[in-house]
Amino acid sequence: MSVLLAEDRDGVRTLTLNRPERKNALDPELWGALAEALRVADTDDAVRALVLTGAGGAFCSGADIGTGEVIHPRRKLQRLTDVALALHHLSVPTIAKVTGVAVGAGWNLALGCDLVVATPESKFCQIFSKRGLSVDLGGSWLLPKLVGLQQAKRLVMLADMISADEALRLGLVTWVRAAEEIDGFVGELADRLAGGPPFALAQSKALLNDGASASFAQALANEARAQPGNFATIDAAEAYAAFAAKRDPSFTGTWAVPSAVETSKE
Repeated sequence: MSVLLAEDRDGVRTLTLNRPERKNALDPELWGALAEALRVADTDDAVRALVLTGAGGAFCSGADIGTGEVIHPRRKLQRLTDVALALHHLSVPTIAKVTGVAVGAGWNLALGCDLVVATPESKFCQIFSKRGLSVDLGGSWLLPKLVGLQQAKRLVMLADMISADEALRLGLVTWVRAAEEIDGFVGELADRLAGGPPFALAQSKALLNDGASASFAQALANEARAQPGNFATIDAAEAYAAFAAKRDPSFTGTWAVPSAVETSKE
């Protein structure tokens, strides 16, 4: 059976980490499969939103340190880098659906998504220091930006397990929903994102990611460069037309500017 399952529904691709016997710990095969699946999703125009989750009642217990693989540590860390960057640069909106534990690299995998939905039973831990390791999979970048430097140091250095409620209070979880409700909630949320203007959402996602480390002037300049691209699709005009007609817009991201070849033929 595949260590990573993929399912498509109405523009939403769901990737499910599928090693439930190890609480979906990431082994070499799963690292590679996940990196490739994220790269493929980013080149598939049919994918408008992506959900990342785990099988068997857990999200991900982190990197599998029990594989016995003999390989240079830098090669091992490259796998993590490949996944973290592929997820970060993925142009479509991403949702982590967390049930059960999200630990170490597993938690940072969830934090690398744009939105995080958890159940009340979910537990989170930056377990690295308890394993004699330092934080990885982007946690050193993500956590300070999400919770501030002191809270990030507390979570990483003490490696305490925290509840979904505390994660929500800290801003590390976007919503908490009951276990019997989370599938429906995430499905509706993904549908809303998949129905949005794809080019505009991709631009906004990139602007927000870049804005985390940009000056205000740089952020304004980035916005000014990005906005004309939105007017070059039919989505902006469609939004105005739908508003005037009091109907829901139908966004496609279709390029509306005639090509140089088409213009020369006129």
